[in-house]
Amino acid sequence: MTLLSVTELRGGYGAADEIVRGAALTVEPGEIVALIGPNGAGKSTLLKLIAGLLRPRAGHVRFKDRDVAGLAAPDISRRGLSFVPQERNVFGTMTVAENLEMGGFLDRAATRARMDELYGRFPMLADKRRAAARTLSGGQRQILAMAMALMNAPALLLLDEPTAGLSPRAAEELFGTIVALNEGGVAILMVEQNALEALAVSARAYVLVQGRAEREGRAAELASDPTVRDLFLGGSAPPMLSGNRGDFQ
Repeated sequence: MTLLSVTELRGGYGAADEIVRGAALTVEPGEIVALIGPNGAGKSTLLKLIAGLLRPRAGHVRFKDRDVAGLAAPDISRRGLSFVPQERNVFGTMTVAENLEMGGFLDRAATRARMDELYGRFPMLADKRRAAARTLSGGQRQILAMAMALMNAPALLLLDEPTAGLSPRAAEELFGTIVALNEGGVAILMVEQNALEALAVSARAYVLVQGRAEREGRAAELASDPTVRDLFLGGSAPPMLSGNRGDFQ
């Protein structure tokens, strides 16, 4: 069964503002799928429409074989879909532990067990559990933001520009962490401007242009496609990741 199926999705930020114009995509269980394209193509808006942060004007979002288009974000999250925004994704004045508790608001009974599990997965979070989130490095904050989303044990994680603003080394480490999460059973749909790096860790990808998917296919094939490379990827070869180094110490 397809985990996520989006068809003819339309919407934006206002009644007269249609940024996503008939987008379609799928995510299978256990996949990493990249969503790439030029600035202003509607990639982040598409994630927000899927996650319920924006209400679609038309189209369908089927998640776990149920149409969730138009449901509120908490209702979609309860069904196993979590969204990590690019900005304002942690509470800076709260401690790491308090941020994780906030992430587990949908299932308070399981909060302590899930926090312990995440501390085991990300030792950096355990070491800094009493530190304010604002004192973390950029990479550490992204790890915390993803851990908050994982507090609800999602089947699908939506990541919006997870490496934005990070150094090349921190971005590489974060991609390694994303791969490790996926290997643990979480499917991932990722919007990412570091397109070559995203394609290097993804199974499939979509190229979004003017609010709809203009190209789709295996990530490796899109990475080597001359047209895609010239238009969106700068013409350079995809890097080889050095593997998951996990925590940002």
